[in-house]
Amino acid sequence: MGRLKQKGKAGAAKAYVTRSAAVKKLQCSLADFRRLCILKGIFPREPRHRKRANKGSSAPTSFYYAKDIAYLAHEPVLRKLREHKAFAKKLSRALGRGEWSSAKSLEENRPVYRLDHIIKERYPTFVDAIRDIDDALCMIFLFATLPSSAKVSPSLIENCARLAAEWQLYVMHTHALRKVFLSIKGVYYQAEVFDQSVTWLVPYQFTQNIPTDVDVRVMLTFLELYQTLLGFVFFKLYTDVGLVYPPPLDMTKDESAAGIGAFSLKEMTRANDANDFKKPKLAAGHGKQISVKDVRQTIKNISAAESDDADVEMPDADTQAVSDTMEEDFIPHPSSSNPQEAAVLPTLQTLSALPETSSSQLFAPYTFWLSRETSRPIFEFIVRSFGGRIGWPASSGGGSPFDETDETITHVIIDRPLVEKPDETDAERELRRRRKYVQPQWAVDCINAGKILLEDSYAQGKTLPPHLSPFEDRERAYDPTVGFTGQDAMEEDESSDVEEASESEEAEEGAEVKPEKAALAAAAAAEDAAALRAAELEAEAAGVDFGAFEKQAKKARKKVKTSEEHARADGEEDMNKMMMSNKQRKLYEKMKYSEKKRATERQTLEDKRKAIEKEKKRKTRSA
Repeated sequence: MGRLKQKGKAGAAKAYVTRSAAVKKLQCSLADFRRLCILKGIFPREPRHRKRANKGSSAPTSFYYAKDIAYLAHEPVLRKLREHKAFAKKLSRALGRGEWSSAKSLEENRPVYRLDHIIKERYPTFVDAIRDIDDALCMIFLFATLPSSAKVSPSLIENCARLAAEWQLYVMHTHALRKVFLSIKGVYYQAEVFDQSVTWLVPYQFTQNIPTDVDVRVMLTFLELYQTLLGFVFFKLYTDVGLVYPPPLDMTKDESAAGIGAFSLKEMTRANDANDFKKPKLAAGHGKQISVKDVRQTIKNISAAESDDADVEMPDADTQAVSDTMEEDFIPHPSSSNPQEAAVLPTLQTLSALPETSSSQLFAPYTFWLSRETSRPIFEFIVRSFGGRIGWPASSGGGSPFDETDETITHVIIDRPLVEKPDETDAERELRRRRKYVQPQWAVDCINAGKILLEDSYAQGKTLPPHLSPFEDRERAYDPTVGFTGQDAMEEDESSDVEEASESEEAEEGAEVKPEKAALAAAAAAEDAAALRAAELEAEAAGVDFGAFEKQAKKARKKVKTSEEHARADGEEDMNKMMMSNKQRKLYEKMKYSEKKRATERQTLEDKRKAIEKEKKRKTRSA
């Protein structure tokens, strides 16, 4: 006889636990439980049968995996939170009794927890961390622009601004920026780091305020995790390219609002390289450990011994040592599906050694000057990421490498209307003639296009072309930059010619159009050549031009054919929907609704554009 199953002891009732039961088991407050779940990446789950999971109760509640809660019970952060709760009680008691020395001693020994082990648990490899820093960067840049308040301390904002500047410095140094989009929310950037696309949003530099309906405590918990994560990631990124982390900050430039120009990138020296990092040792065949220093010394001795031989060219010692010590060799194993093809495993060195695209040095031949009304942080980051030089007036902050009178300036990014200067001197006129005055969108569109666009369409005071998002590449989406070509243009011209011909005929003759409509309907419904010939004779007897009638008949036949195809497709679709389950049918209807909505939006935009272009053609012909 098998074991008897007791109610609530197996199945969903055992696999899931409610939030109140989880808080009771962990013996912590609800705020601490929420913080632990955020830090460890644990979130509520939806059981298949809520009533079974809740042991017969139908009350609304949140469920968690019982294994996740058991995993949290051994978390070191939970122990520190309990210690902090005891510390708060002792400190309150000491302050209430006036024991100031005890209170000071308690404050100095305040329990502090670290999140290093959580970062290592959640991101086992460095590429995993790179894939997950999108939200971290968005949060960091958001808090870097917020004003300080009782909930957000100034030191927190300063640390976020420092992390944001460090990320921008790395992207500029490695020329990793690929796409930029100026939206209503802010500026979207996308960079390629270790062959991973990293997209983040930077808000515009306006006065920000924290909404009252936002729980800042939850955001601060996420920010606490993201700051630790970015500290690990930035240290690895900087050291891989041979830079000192954190980059030194010049306080004088920082006080003059130099922004990211206040930080200086400093290359690591050999002494720092030997002291700060433990390089992997190479094992010899006899079991002896050979260090990097031994390898370099051996190569130098070989170079010195064979320096007299002119036919032998030895490679550079440093290059050879780095290649010998830093190369990660994996044994290629054949895959199970394709035994002839060996598996190639990417390493950090192979990913960092990927060749740069040709557009990474797009602005290298040019020197830019920012007008005072343009945003300096945005365009300084954009231009320097693509190899260009940029300067700005003193009103935009200090640290400009050159002034406005520099002869090497090729482009001026300006965002104000064109105003004639009657008192302009010959020197100023000559200087203006040698420079290109463009609006800010030109730089962004050049980056997204991967080439330098013509400046005429973006000249000062001109109406700008559409600024499209480079991230969304939907199939059959409306593209305002593409003109009417091919069949669409021919149909548009034919319909306009037919309309003009019919309007002129009606205005001149004022005759009845009923015979013409009857002949057109007969031509559309004609199934053989004899019926079509009879319809043409009927239209000729009604006095209709043969060319115009042929175009209208072709258009009517196409419309009838399209309607028949739609009816046939609708019938097949109804038959297919009958074979679907209820869940599949609802999902299919949602997909079809979204497709129909996008098609309607596209058709509306195309109709508006056709009407505008038709009006332009009429005005041109009348003129």
